[in-house]
Amino acid sequence: MNVSKIMLLLVITSAIAAFFYCNGQQYLTLEMLKSQHTNIIAFRDNNQILAIVVYGLIYIAVTGLSLPGATILTLAGGAIFGLFWGTLIVSFASTIGATLAFLAARFLFKDSIQSRFGDYLQTINEGIEQEGAFYLFTLRLVPLFPFFVINLLMGLTALKTRTFYWVSQVGMLAGTLVYVNAGTQLAKLDSLAGILSPLVVGSFVLLGVFPLLAKKLIELMREGAR
Repeated sequence: MNVSKIMLLLVITSAIAAFFYCNGQQYLTLEMLKSQHTNIIAFRDNNQILAIVVYGLIYIAVTGLSLPGATILTLAGGAIFGLFWGTLIVSFASTIGATLAFLAARFLFKDSIQSRFGDYLQTINEGIEQEGAFYLFTLRLVPLFPFFVINLLMGLTALKTRTFYWVSQVGMLAGTLVYVNAGTQLAKLDSLAGILSPLVVGSFVLLGVFPLLAKKLIELMREGAR
């Protein structure tokens, strides 16, 4: 591992260690958001641009470092900025943060993993090149797959950064809307458990799987017509 990789790894691990050492996760809870909501709104009213910048940078840092708290921050987006602006800000901040995590994983580990397990990963990389956008879109829509795991694993594949960015932004939009909208009803929220009902999760799964099924069906129809 060269010096630049070692330096980046040290920066990332130091930032993550500092977050947990300072007990940063205590500030990213539903209880803390509800208790500080009035103060945050007052700050936003007096410093609108600064509030957006600070919130966006915090969101990018949390997602870029794969720290716990993205769900609470998404709720906060709705509670602080409303449905439209909250969705817009979260959409870009989450995608930028995800792309930074994707690039970090690629820069730090892709070469070593490819050199050791290249033969095993060849089939996966070929599939990613052929159906990477569809595959990533499915993963982004289905809430069962952890956000940060997708970012890191995709960085180890041959998926293009440009494709990762735009598919992530589009694929995460539906989930973002659900959580930002829940955040606009902050006073009524007692826990995070009820935000995604089984019906909503099932709908996301169907939306995610549909593009892959449609593509396979078209391919089968073309083969049958030959």
